[in-house]
Amino acid sequence: MADEITETSQTVAAGQLRTIIERIERLEEEKKTISDDIKDVYAEAKGTGFDTKAIRTIVRLRK
Repeated sequence: MADEITETSQTVAAGQLRTIIERIERLEEEKKTISDDIKDVYAEAKGTGFDTKAIRTIVRLRK
């Protein structure tokens, strides 16, 4: 009886851990995509002639 409870608890914990890891991996992927998008916007701003250092400062101050 106690072995069944322990085994069930371990199975549940393993499932929860797997779900947490998958969520973290998905968020890390989204974070990279967003980071790449931000780099593209800064490159676009630079190509248009804007001072990207000033833009970064403004963005940081507005947070």
